[in-house]
Amino acid sequence: MGHFAPAKWFKTRVEKFYLFFDAPPFNSLLSRKIGETEYGIGWLPLGGYVKISGMVDESMDKEQMKGPAQPWEFRSKPAWQRLIIMLGGVTVNFLLGMFLFAMVLWGWGKQYIPTSELSKDGMAFDSLLLKNGFQQGDLIVKVGDKPFDRVDPNDFRKTVMLNGVRQATVVRAGQQQVVTFSDDFAKKLPKIVKNELLSARVPFVIDTAIVGKPAAGAGIQKGDRIISVNDRPVVFFDQFRPLADQFKGQSVALGILSAKGDTVSKTLTISEQGTIGVGAKIDGYFKKETQTFTLLQAFPAGVEMGWGFLTDQIRAFGQMFKGNLSVKDNLGSVISIGKLFDPAWDWRIFWSVTASLSIILAFMNLLPIPALDGGYVLFLIWEVVTGRKVSDQFMERAVTVGFFLLIGLMIFALGLDVWRLF
Repeated sequence: MGHFAPAKWFKTRVEKFYLFFDAPPFNSLLSRKIGETEYGIGWLPLGGYVKISGMVDESMDKEQMKGPAQPWEFRSKPAWQRLIIMLGGVTVNFLLGMFLFAMVLWGWGKQYIPTSELSKDGMAFDSLLLKNGFQQGDLIVKVGDKPFDRVDPNDFRKTVMLNGVRQATVVRAGQQQVVTFSDDFAKKLPKIVKNELLSARVPFVIDTAIVGKPAAGAGIQKGDRIISVNDRPVVFFDQFRPLADQFKGQSVALGILSAKGDTVSKTLTISEQGTIGVGAKIDGYFKKETQTFTLLQAFPAGVEMGWGFLTDQIRAFGQMFKGNLSVKDNLGSVISIGKLFDPAWDWRIFWSVTASLSIILAFMNLLPIPALDGGYVLFLIWEVVTGRKVSDQFMERAVTVGFFLLIGLMIFALGLDVWRLF
């Protein structure tokens, strides 16, 4: 719809508007032509598309490009109109994601852990905060002069970055102390994924053990709790990471308190990335409260929530490109997407995940790869800046290369998911 609407506004012919894909051998399940556009439902449920006249796209319909350009064709329109048409899809995906986040906040509110719940064990911090004077187990009570009454990494980040705050007050060993940040602290904060910045301190209880990874291979199961690494105690989850980094690529003995209450030892080899292939349980330890939103309050909060999610995804992709995050452990296909949804039906989780997927789709589609919207946008920006249009022949070749690149990426991602299953 994001491409369809501006195309119609600029009097560009839309030949097809499809939910799902009408690829051979079965083509469309339902179709009806209204005016110049064929509306239909395809048999392959992997998205949808619009086919716009006079545009080199993944359909690779080269015949229409051989004749002279017609007034109703995409290629006849001014560059700025073509740019708006191409940006329409990702724009709608961004707006839809933020709208859904706003509706989730309006309907269910936002759950949070009050810092008062953490008075016994305190908080866990990212290495950046540890280098700036925080200690594991500290409890933040003020950031600058502003009370810090909930475990909210975004609130901490905004207060420091936007207000120029250089100090925080923490409770350490029962006494209040002031932590002073370095001059470049605020500049480094955006590089940290918000969920890793600060969190409630919890024990290392296994929630998931990935098949084929060291932990699952050693027989570690959901509900088991890691209590030591080579006889070094692990009381909290945050104590495991530095030990895992210390023993990268080495065989270690993990002390395990099993779900049945038995204490056993398991031997495994920690990966070169310092991981063992598990997900930790993070919920259920603390009483949560709920912040409610009016409809007017929900919209700006939804935009902020969507933008925060987007920036975290960009940082995660950046870490994968740099090699700091394993691609094979963090890339997935439709199987991984399916696992994002809760096994028990929950409307809040359903709409939250749908909002997240909409924003991820917008981000992925905006990548400067030919055959994606971002590839077309890149060429159109070049045309707007230089006044020189990229030839149709070049676009055909670029789209062909981009198409096979995307297919290869999809096969790779699907292969990783299948490999994880077996």
